[in-house]
Amino acid sequence: MPASSICFSLPHLPNTEQYDPQRRSRALASPSSEKPWLQTHTVKMPTAPWMQGPLLLHPEDVLTFSKDRKTKIKRHHFRVDRSLTDKVRGGRSRVAMRNIVRSITKLRTLAPLDVDGDDEGSDEVIEFSIPLEEEIVDANGSVRKRKVPWGNVVEKVVYPREKKERVVTTAKKILPKDVLRRLQEEAGKIDKWVKAKKAGLTDDVVDEIRRIWKKRELVKVKFRLPLSANMVRAREIVELKTGGLVVWSKRDTLVVYRGSNYQLPPKPFLNSDVTLSVHSSGIPEDKVCIPANSDEFNATCFQRCTEAKQTLFDYLGSESIPRMESAGETLYEKETNRLLDGLGPRFIDWWWKKPLPIDADLLPEVVPDFKTPFRCCPPRIRPTLSNDELAYLRKIARPLPTHFALGKNRKLHGLAAAILKLWEKCPIAKIAVKLGLPNTSNERMSYELKRLTGGVLILRNKFFIILYRGKDFLPNGVASSIFEREIKLQDQQLQEEVARFKALELYNLLDDSVSMTTSNIGTLSEFEDIERQYAAPEDDSCEDKIKIKAEIAKLEKELQEQERKLFILNVKIERSEKELGKLNSLWRLSDLAEDQEILTDEERQKFRKIGLKMDEFLLLGRRGVYDGTIASMHQHWKHRELVKVITMQNAFLQVSYTAKQLEIESGGILVAVRQLRKGHVIILYRGKNYRRPLKLLPDNLLTKREALKKSIEVQRRGSLRFFVRQRRQAIWILKQKLRELRDKAKILDHSHEFNSDES
Repeated sequence: MPASSICFSLPHLPNTEQYDPQRRSRALASPSSEKPWLQTHTVKMPTAPWMQGPLLLHPEDVLTFSKDRKTKIKRHHFRVDRSLTDKVRGGRSRVAMRNIVRSITKLRTLAPLDVDGDDEGSDEVIEFSIPLEEEIVDANGSVRKRKVPWGNVVEKVVYPREKKERVVTTAKKILPKDVLRRLQEEAGKIDKWVKAKKAGLTDDVVDEIRRIWKKRELVKVKFRLPLSANMVRAREIVELKTGGLVVWSKRDTLVVYRGSNYQLPPKPFLNSDVTLSVHSSGIPEDKVCIPANSDEFNATCFQRCTEAKQTLFDYLGSESIPRMESAGETLYEKETNRLLDGLGPRFIDWWWKKPLPIDADLLPEVVPDFKTPFRCCPPRIRPTLSNDELAYLRKIARPLPTHFALGKNRKLHGLAAAILKLWEKCPIAKIAVKLGLPNTSNERMSYELKRLTGGVLILRNKFFIILYRGKDFLPNGVASSIFEREIKLQDQQLQEEVARFKALELYNLLDDSVSMTTSNIGTLSEFEDIERQYAAPEDDSCEDKIKIKAEIAKLEKELQEQERKLFILNVKIERSEKELGKLNSLWRLSDLAEDQEILTDEERQKFRKIGLKMDEFLLLGRRGVYDGTIASMHQHWKHRELVKVITMQNAFLQVSYTAKQLEIESGGILVAVRQLRKGHVIILYRGKNYRRPLKLLPDNLLTKREALKKSIEVQRRGSLRFFVRQRRQAIWILKQKLRELRDKAKILDHSHEFNSDES
C-alpha cells in the first residue's frame, strides 16, 4: 500500500491515543543523530519514488495487514528417554541409541564409584541399569509394556580396513639418502621422455634407454595402457630388463637411473624366461647386476652378469627346472606356479599382477607327429553344452589366472600341446591376447587352437580366448588305454569269426547230405556286409558328388531364407502404401486462378535479380508443402513483394512440381527456379492486386504433424523398395548357382552310371 494512503487512514484508527502530526517533524529535527532513521523509537517505512527523504513513523502508527496466525499449543508428552535423548545428536535413531548404550556402559570403567572415599557414611552402592521396556497406561487404565528404541540395539563388530603396505623400492635399499634426494630433484626437471606403447617395454625401447644413458644418467619413461594401470609391475619390468634403478615415479611415468660407473653391457636375450630365472633359478639377489655407487660393486658387475647369463643358458637346455619359491609369494601364486611349471617359459612383459603366464610365442611352432587327441564321450551324455552350462563355465573362468599369453596367429603346435597337458589338471585354459602387436587376429587364433585341440570355445574377445576341454576329453593315459582296448576287441572279433567258419566247415564235411543254413546275425561278417552294401565307394567322383550335394543343400536353405525375407518386405511395403493412401486422401490441390497476372520479361528479370540477392528466405524441409508453408509465405509477403524459397530436393522434376504447387496454393506468380551449390531456389511474386487472406492456414493441405508422418512413410517405402531390389538380385544369383550345381551333379551321375556299366 502507498505511503500516502497509510497517512490518510491514520486518524480513523481505533486507538486510544490521537495521532500526533508533529511527531514526524520532531523525529526528523532531532539533533541527537545525523541519521534520525537509525533511532530505535521510530520505524522506517517504504516511500514512493517521488518522496525526498525517508518516512519515519511511531511503532503504534504502523498498520499490519498480515493475519494473526493461531499458534499451535505444543503438547509435551512425558517420555522415559527424554533425559537421555534430548541433547544427543541424532535423537532417537539407532545410531544415537548405540552411542548412548556404549557411553553408559563405559561409565564404571572410566569413572569408578569411590565407595571408600568422601562419602563414608553411606554404605549403599548405586546400581545403574538401563530400562529396556517402558510401561504405558491406556485410557481404560490397562498397563502395557513397549520396547524402548535402544532395546534392539546389537553391537556390530567392525573390522578395520587393512592398509596396503608400501613397497620399498630397490633404489631406497641401495642408494644413500642424499644421492637419492639429488636424483629425485633432477628427475622432476626432465622434460623429454621415452614412450613405451601398448606392447610394453620392447627391445627398441630398451635400446633407446641405453642410448640416452650414454649422454646422461637419468631417463624418463612414459607408459601407456595396459601397463600404466599397474606401475608396480612396470617398475619391476624396467629394472629387470635395463638393469637400472627406478628413483622417481609419478602416475604413468618412471625415471630410471643408470648407476655411477655405467658401462654398456652386452645385449641379453629379452622377452623370455631367461631374465626371469635370475630370480627363480637359484641365483641369489646379491649376484644380480644392479648399479650402485661403490666402485667395488661396479668392478665385478660384468663378471656376475656373465655368470647369470651362463646359468640361464643352461636352463634353456634343460627339460625341467626346479623353481625357487620366494618368501613373499601368496598361496594363490604358489598354486598357479605349480600348475604352470613345466609348460614353458614365462612372459616377462605381463601387465597385470603375478603370477606370470606362459609366453606362447616362445613355444615350438611345429611339433613332429602332433595329432588331435582321441575323444570319447561317456554313454547317455550329450557332448554339446547347454546355455546354463556355458554361463556357468564363463562364470568360473572369470577369477582364474591367465595361463598363456599369445601374440601370433599360426604355427601353434607347441601351445596346443601345452594346453592338452594343462587340461589334465584344469578343465579351462585361459589365454590372453598380447596388445600392441601388428597383424594379430583373435578370431584366427581361436579357430586354429580349436582345430588343433578339439576343445570348446566358450569366450573370445580382443583381450581373452577361453577354451573348455569338453565332456569327451580324455587324458593321454586314458586315451591310450582305450585305444589299446579297441584293438584287443577287434582281434577278439576276428578270432571268433575264424573259429565260427572252421566249425561250419567241419560240420559240412561230416554230413554232406543235410544242408544247414546258418545265420550271421550279430557277427563280424554281418557288419562287413552292411558296410560293403551301404558305404560309399572311395573314389574322387564320389567325394565330388557328396560335396556338390552338400553345397546344393546349403544353397537351397539360403534361397528359402532369402525368399522368406522378401515376403516380409513385400508385406511391409503393402502396409506402408496403405498408410500413404490414407494420408493422401486428406489433402487436395487447389484450383488454378482464371485471371492470373502476366509479367513482362523486364519485370521477371528484375524480380529474379532482387530475389537472388535477398537475405531473407523460407527453407522447405522434409515435410514439403503443407499449411504452415503457405502461412509463412503470406507472412513474408506482408513486408515484401517477393518470397525466396530454398529446397534441398535434387531431382529437377520434383523441384518443378514443388514450385507449381506453391504457386497454385499461395495465389502468387512463379518468377524463377535456379540451382544453387546445395539445393534449388524458388522465387515467387505476390502480384500487384495481392490481398492478405483472412485465414492463413488453408484447409485443403496437410497439417505439420500429418506432413511429417507422410514424409516418414515415403522414406520407409523407398528403403523397403531398395531392400526388395537387393533380395531379388540375391535370389537370382542363388538360382543361377543352383542351376549350375545341379547340371554338374547330373554329369557326375551319368559318368558314374557309364563306369558301372563298363565294369
